[in-house]
Amino acid sequence: MQMQETLRGHTIHFKNAPRIIATGSIAGPKECAGIAGASVDRALDDDMFGESTFEKAECKMLSYAIDSAICNAGLDRERIDVLFSGDLLNQIISASFAARDFAIPFLGVYSACSTMSESIMLAAAMVNAGYVKNAVAATGSHFASAERQYRYPLEQGTTRPPQSQWTVTGAGACVISDRGEGIRIANATMGQVVDYGVTDVNNMGAAMAPACAHTIIRHFRDTDTGPEDYDLILSGDLGALGSRLLKDLCWEKGYDISQNHADCGEIIYDVVEDEFQGGSGAGCSAVIFNSYVMSKLRGKLFKRVLFAATGALLSTVSSGQGESIPCISHAVELRA
Repeated sequence: MQMQETLRGHTIHFKNAPRIIATGSIAGPKECAGIAGASVDRALDDDMFGESTFEKAECKMLSYAIDSAICNAGLDRERIDVLFSGDLLNQIISASFAARDFAIPFLGVYSACSTMSESIMLAAAMVNAGYVKNAVAATGSHFASAERQYRYPLEQGTTRPPQSQWTVTGAGACVISDRGEGIRIANATMGQVVDYGVTDVNNMGAAMAPACAHTIIRHFRDTDTGPEDYDLILSGDLGALGSRLLKDLCWEKGYDISQNHADCGEIIYDVVEDEFQGGSGAGCSAVIFNSYVMSKLRGKLFKRVLFAATGALLSTVSSGQGESIPCISHAVELRA
């Protein structure tokens, strides 16, 4: 293998063609009523997943997604060289606790709801450089655990404002390898923190849209491409409002993505109107990407996809202190 990669601007070009050879996904009953239901490896009928707490259920879902991806790749756990994973809970406990079930080197990452694309980017870089042969990238979230940590106890019955989103209950994982049949990871664009001064913790779409626009435009410029070069430009969890803002921000910079853009948060639920702005959470893009989108890539219905997951880098402490919400988006380009 020729161990090299090139960096242009903020974008890594992977010369050795690391590829996604298998995926694993699991989602809750509300999520499986929508677009992902027919594509996930396991559709739950109970979001407790047989556990006594929401946090344990989230950890179990992540373990299931990782194990499913490895099994779907036809590999033994011993063949996986490293696991990249993170989640939304304090000290990324879902990822860390899931990792103890696997005798695999673990690198915990945190990029909020953009953890899926960051994990793919880091795993692809390791595989492309020849340091490892097989790596797993994974993340997930749970509605109830996120509500308990970031907002209000569910028992309080607090009314959600119209601009809020619904944290997705689900997890996704993919195996990235230096050999075998799979979907090629061609490029990855590293995001930078962007903060437009939004302080409303219920309006994540407005907070994250500028960071997503910055990364997508940067990717276009670094790769000498435009919206017309992609079958799908997929953002993470901007929701209905954030998705509109993203298209406006890109249009202002001369890029019209309206014809081939979709947002995981906007499409994951069957009826967006009943869920206000749609879905959010690290599991949102993880579920849609590792089920619905990857099935389209495998079937050659999509040949070139730009996946830009999005994340809000806030905490309950920072919000309580009146801080604005810094956000980030990392993008990976996939080719069938």
